[in-house]
Amino acid sequence: MNDTKKQSIEEVRLMKGNEAIAHAAIRCGCDGYFGYPITPQSEIMETLMELEPWNTTGMVVLQAESETASINMVYGGAGCGKKSMTSSSSPGVSLMQEGISYIACAELPCVIVNVMRGGPGLGTIQPSQADYYQSVKGGGHGDYKLITLAPASVQEMADHTVMAFDLAFKYLTPVLILADGIIGQMMEKVVLPPYQPRMTEEEIREKCPWATLGKPSTRKPNIITSLSLEAEEMETINLRLQSKYREIEKNEVLVEEFSCDDAEYLVVAFGTSARVCQKAVEMARAEGIKAGLLRPITLFPFPTNEISHYADKVKGMLTVEMSAGQMIDDVRLAVNGRVPVEFYGRMGGIVPAPDEVLKALKDKIVKRQLIENAL
Repeated sequence: MNDTKKQSIEEVRLMKGNEAIAHAAIRCGCDGYFGYPITPQSEIMETLMELEPWNTTGMVVLQAESETASINMVYGGAGCGKKSMTSSSSPGVSLMQEGISYIACAELPCVIVNVMRGGPGLGTIQPSQADYYQSVKGGGHGDYKLITLAPASVQEMADHTVMAFDLAFKYLTPVLILADGIIGQMMEKVVLPPYQPRMTEEEIREKCPWATLGKPSTRKPNIITSLSLEAEEMETINLRLQSKYREIEKNEVLVEEFSCDDAEYLVVAFGTSARVCQKAVEMARAEGIKAGLLRPITLFPFPTNEISHYADKVKGMLTVEMSAGQMIDDVRLAVNGRVPVEFYGRMGGIVPAPDEVLKALKDKIVKRQLIENAL
């Protein structure tokens, strides 16, 4: 098939990452979006309002009065077995944390999008990656985690929306799409996913027996809650959650590697930082430095084994983040002291440049190795 015909069939579009999420949500059969505007993710709701999916697929799109209200609307929709989602940016997601914790404990599927901006506080509307701790570790109270997908392109914003709903219903858990402001605002070509029909009530009753759909009076209704007054029962719930997280860690790790086969120095980065680092690795290679890039696509489950694999092969690692350094903790845990792990990052909404990353690689890793060899 020639490229022209293939592109026509695949519906190649040029759009922002935020817009791609909106289109993908409609196409994958999302039943309801509940959100509140905040830069740099407002285009998600704006695009949904413009497309008016309630007239085509029946999808509900509602601007809630706050982020707290929106996450609780998602809780209600998820409890009915519906594909429910919300989106926000860093301070808005902070307001959702209690509701996310409730949903995780109630074991309900939903999708949450966080297009990160700089903080702390209201911070800046510029991009950031400083919500790693909040997102991956579960920023609310209790022992829970969120499956966390970290897109690095507009195409992945669309693809990860579909994947997020699949994983949410597979494991009955909230799934977070963690993008930075650059990925949300940048424009690239994207192939949109095919349309999937929304589940009918009969299909929900069959596939989601836990859902509260208004049972006949002769049957006991399902009660969905995150409350337990008995310590033993609450421990049982937590043990079940931890078992589920171990299963997710076993089955759902996604990672991308670039020039890693013969790498002597490994750069680890996600999202926009990974795009920058790929260019830095190319520049390093041009100077004779055998560098490679490992990009975690899932931040939870984190690619611990994949990074550990390189700990005995490389001379040093460098993590690059648009933050003060958060993912570096997981990288250091993965290598367990077997190889030096250094950090380079920018904050306040500043995106590191490839030449900065290359300089950091030389100064922090390569130079250190030369000094140690000389000693």
